[in-house]
Amino acid sequence: MYHSHLYFKTDYLFWGLYTLLTRFTVYDIPLKSILYFDKMGSESRKTFLPLDPMSFTNESKAVVDFIADYYENVEKYPVRSNVEPGYLSTMLPELPPYCPESLKDILKNVNDCIIPGLTLWQSPNFFAYFQATASTAGFLGEMLCSDFNVVGFNWISSPAATELKSIVLDWMGMLVKLPSSFLFAGTGGGVLHGSTCEAAVCVLAAARESFERAWWVGTFRIAIEDDMKSGLVPLFLCATVGTTPTGAVDPIAELGEVALKYKLWLHVDSAYAGSACICPELRHYLDGVELANSISMNPHKWFLTNMDAVIPLSRRFRALKLWIVIRKHALANLMYHIQSDIAMAKCFEALVRKDERFEVIVPRKFALVCFRLKPKMKEDEWNWKLEAINSSGRAFVSHAVVGGIYVIRCAIGATLPQEHHVVNLWKLIQEKAQSLLTEN
Repeated sequence: MYHSHLYFKTDYLFWGLYTLLTRFTVYDIPLKSILYFDKMGSESRKTFLPLDPMSFTNESKAVVDFIADYYENVEKYPVRSNVEPGYLSTMLPELPPYCPESLKDILKNVNDCIIPGLTLWQSPNFFAYFQATASTAGFLGEMLCSDFNVVGFNWISSPAATELKSIVLDWMGMLVKLPSSFLFAGTGGGVLHGSTCEAAVCVLAAARESFERAWWVGTFRIAIEDDMKSGLVPLFLCATVGTTPTGAVDPIAELGEVALKYKLWLHVDSAYAGSACICPELRHYLDGVELANSISMNPHKWFLTNMDAVIPLSRRFRALKLWIVIRKHALANLMYHIQSDIAMAKCFEALVRKDERFEVIVPRKFALVCFRLKPKMKEDEWNWKLEAINSSGRAFVSHAVVGGIYVIRCAIGATLPQEHHVVNLWKLIQEKAQSLLTEN
């Protein structure tokens, strides 16, 4: 084993030197420099410690300081990136580094090359799509999650990962007052996925399994009968609490009765607004959930829990992050965060309604306001031109098409916005609208 290891290392060094000679002579780099590079590479391999506690402490502090500075100055950057496609390839080396680079140089590249190419989802002036919230507790949980680097494909691979997941999911269920049939402590349970898309696939698989076990033919409504005549079989019904375009809410109880009658799997997609139902005044939007077979919600959208990536085969220790967020902020502060965002949305809605040039298209739901500049010439032409809001770099909003009408969406819910950011957004919208009206 020892000799084999030495042989591999020697062979690797030879390959590295050969690669350098063939690669860098094309660029007329002197041989002395090439040998110097190889010596540096050899030395670095002799002392290579990918997880050294001392350097970990110092470099982690440097990254934390970098992140803190970013958040301190986030309002100074354009909210939406204005770079051109392919910009990054002109700023970074074509070839990967052969020798290690310093963290200082890497962070400088992040600041100079990466941040200009980011749309700043954490900016207090980001009002597009639905937010991806973050918090100190979320960062701390993410650090611990990355630290333990659990490969949790079954219970024994990390018992705490499985068991904490059960506890945290029950906590979430209790916060929104789900019936015991959804809790591990009852007759249910759940999974922490990386996205709503993953959850949907999981739910569809469960629905199909349930269908194969319990399907029976009954009396269907005309639409279902037509589907059956076409060779289709009803299987899955999805109710939404907080749709993406307008924040609309489906009547879960009524849909639940339909699902029960026809033996359909009823899933409640509350990706956006489910977290808001921890507030007593909003819990009624989940009335009827006891008739559902499954429910999903996205803590990263409004629950101050940093979003993460998905690892195939296994699963991350996601419960640890959510557990820390709930413990660190607790119900009172989480409700305050949601209620404050809704209050700011009400403020923004009132500003829109006061300006006769604009109209609110659908009643505000949660912290989402859908509005438009009233068309006077070509239908909705001016609303399309309000792209000027985003290209200004001072704010970012998105749009939707509701009943054939192009509307602007102001979605409040990120971590940093305060009332003055909402007021400034409205002033910016008025400024751009006035320019368009003057032109026409």
